[in-house]
Amino acid sequence: MKIEAHGAILSLNPMTMRAMLTNPELTVIGIIVVLLALIAFTRLRIDIIALLVLIMVALTRLVPPGDALSGFSSSVVITIIGLLVITRGLEQTGVMQWVARQLHAFGRGSEAKLIALVMSAGAAVSLLMNNVAAAAVLLPAVLQVSRDGGVPASKLMIPLAFGVTVGGMATYFTTANILMSELLIAQGIAGLTMLDFMPVGGMIVAAGLLYMLLLGRRLLPDRASLTQSFHQIDLHDTYELSDRMWLVRVMPGSRLARQTVQESDINAELGLTVAAIWRGRETITIPKSTQVIYPADELLIVGREERLQQLLAWGIELIEGGARAVADELPIEPIEIMIAPRSNAIGKTLSQMKLNRDAGLLAMALWRDGQSFHTDVRKMPLQVGDAILVVGQSPDIQNLSHNSNFILPAGEYSAQAVESRKAPYAILITAIVLALAILNIIPLPIAMLAGAAAMVLTRCLRMEQFYAAVDWRTIFLVAGMLPLSLAITETGLADRVGTILELNLVNASPLLLFAAIALLTMLVVQVIGGQVTPLLVGPIAIKAALQMGIDPRAMALAVAMACSLAFITPISHPVNILMMGPGGYKFSDFPKVGLGMTIVTLLAMMLGLTVFWGV
Repeated sequence: MKIEAHGAILSLNPMTMRAMLTNPELTVIGIIVVLLALIAFTRLRIDIIALLVLIMVALTRLVPPGDALSGFSSSVVITIIGLLVITRGLEQTGVMQWVARQLHAFGRGSEAKLIALVMSAGAAVSLLMNNVAAAAVLLPAVLQVSRDGGVPASKLMIPLAFGVTVGGMATYFTTANILMSELLIAQGIAGLTMLDFMPVGGMIVAAGLLYMLLLGRRLLPDRASLTQSFHQIDLHDTYELSDRMWLVRVMPGSRLARQTVQESDINAELGLTVAAIWRGRETITIPKSTQVIYPADELLIVGREERLQQLLAWGIELIEGGARAVADELPIEPIEIMIAPRSNAIGKTLSQMKLNRDAGLLAMALWRDGQSFHTDVRKMPLQVGDAILVVGQSPDIQNLSHNSNFILPAGEYSAQAVESRKAPYAILITAIVLALAILNIIPLPIAMLAGAAAMVLTRCLRMEQFYAAVDWRTIFLVAGMLPLSLAITETGLADRVGTILELNLVNASPLLLFAAIALLTMLVVQVIGGQVTPLLVGPIAIKAALQMGIDPRAMALAVAMACSLAFITPISHPVNILMMGPGGYKFSDFPKVGLGMTIVTLLAMMLGLTVFWGV
């Protein structure tokens, strides 16, 4: 293949170019390989991996030391901080809860109507806030709509996830969209604005909604939700507790006799849970770890049968058939709670969270990836989307509704807005920031930061809530990965890959290049997520567009939107993970519905780029 450069004809092919890689370029490729290996083969948190990448980029001097740390002061980070704080202000003042209540009020009718309503609400809310936060706000209301409308939550949770995701494609306020705009600015090109995303994104939202109504809903599983009912008998059946609950009697001379629950090592050694104690006519529900066990006490135990057999060797007698009868009469309420996005509980165990000691609640079982766990529950590190079956007194459960680490179903235990009288201020602040973003009157990072400060000045948020609103995992992830993105450009690697693409696609239509880059982006997203992908693919895509004489802003838009093509697997986006428990989904449920959604979204995106960007 021949190309013209500075008046000379050069003969280059991909094999020749690979042989000409410089040491800095090879170093960048090595760091990318290490990054992918750490994500795929270790349990390190992604934000820690990002910091390791930053250190590698700095130590290898791929970029100057000052540039290696520039991510922490970048406009992207400032914009994300402002967005997160404004979002928390809308939640704290009850604005988003009001939106959720409207969804509940109008959420009656046929399955198709509910799917359309849920998906539209998800898309609308995600225009104004982070996708994961939008899903978390709407989730309890959609569960309530599911129960009241008699429609299984498995028919609504995936539409909610997909609605939030496609809505994020139509707004500037999505992490990938913000990052791609910043990469354009770093190349000396005008960044993207809200008005750039809305036309193409609007077509994608409409196409996604039509797909879900016409075909996708027929592929959704008809499965009982974990949160289908608050009634104890239903929860027992859902978690199969009847096969995991045992009533035992402590014999004289037992290893447990006159030991506290904690000293007995029932949980620490066997992973079993003591749910209640009967002592004569006295019933001790949700026993504390300091509760002493005496001979002749009857214990309600939760766990696997093989662990129970080990317990019987400790001087314990099994009371046949007694567990279910006493469990149904317990004066305690079972309820499911979920781990919220950005929760401090992520990565911690229930023992570390100290729910029993601090909240008066006892965790009896955990649901994850379509499976319930009853043994070693308090030893399992918690993940986003985990559903936990807890029992407790009504006041204790009500208190938990104010804990931002957990999501409770809407209804009796929904937390009330703590500062609802400040809602008009929060709405006004958000409207002003949106207007500034759309009209591009002042730089967006300044507008977002001003909006965040205004939330505190108007007392929509307290200062400690300001800091708590910031997802520091995301901040360190973005700040740590930005230097690698800069190194891809500075070392010339982006130019080189762009030239290879140009040589191989020189006679192809620009639309083919867009489709190829979008598919590549989508595949990378399935592995490393939408927050890292734009920083790796973005510089290369922009350079390829420049070298082929294609509008780089259109290319950046395509990459940003392709970073949201996370429909095929539940692990490709935190929103999907959040829906796994409430929908009772299995891993295979997402590709059944998501493959068609991906195709429809890609086609709508290509059509939108052709109509609005002349691709």
